[in-house]
Amino acid sequence: MLKHCLLGLILTATTFMSSAQEAQTSAETNAQNAYIVDNLYTFMRSGAGKNYRLLGSVDAGSKITVLSEQNNGFIQIKDEKGREGWVEAKFISNEAGLHQQYQELSSSMTIVQNQLRQAEVELPKLQQQNHRLTEQNQSLSAQIAKLKMTIEQERTGKQAATAKEKRQLLTYGGAIAFIGLFIGIILTIALSRRKRYEGWA
Repeated sequence: MLKHCLLGLILTATTFMSSAQEAQTSAETNAQNAYIVDNLYTFMRSGAGKNYRLLGSVDAGSKITVLSEQNNGFIQIKDEKGREGWVEAKFISNEAGLHQQYQELSSSMTIVQNQLRQAEVELPKLQQQNHRLTEQNQSLSAQIAKLKMTIEQERTGKQAATAKEKRQLLTYGGAIAFIGLFIGIILTIALSRRKRYEGWA
């Protein structure tokens, strides 16, 4: 009998704890981020009212998580330290305060400074690489210009050789034609004289 009672109590406690965890998870899912306004600090209380005991204070500009709707001029929050409590709604803003903005700007400035230092370290290497690439480009440009000049000279030489061959062919052709004509004339004269002599005989 006692064992049954203990089992019942354990099951009840387990169910209660599970329900509480589910409620907390649901509340955190529906939570939204907000900020404490730029005063010195604001008090966090255990309930929605000034008559509840103080749990501590939250620094001005702190980022918080809103856990509930406004109740009696108070809103339940969770601060950056993981504490949950109630603060007056008038001290909560949806926009980051100067303190938060300063932290974000400081963080951004640190990142930019690190990037700048990294760039300063890499700059000499990049300049050296740029100088080497410039020299390679100049060398390649000179080689290309030299190759163009060589190609142009070869083209001019080929054209001159072709023209010379044509002139030689014309000269040889003319000489052969002249020789052929000369031989033809001589043969014609020789044959005509031979016929003449044969006729007299």
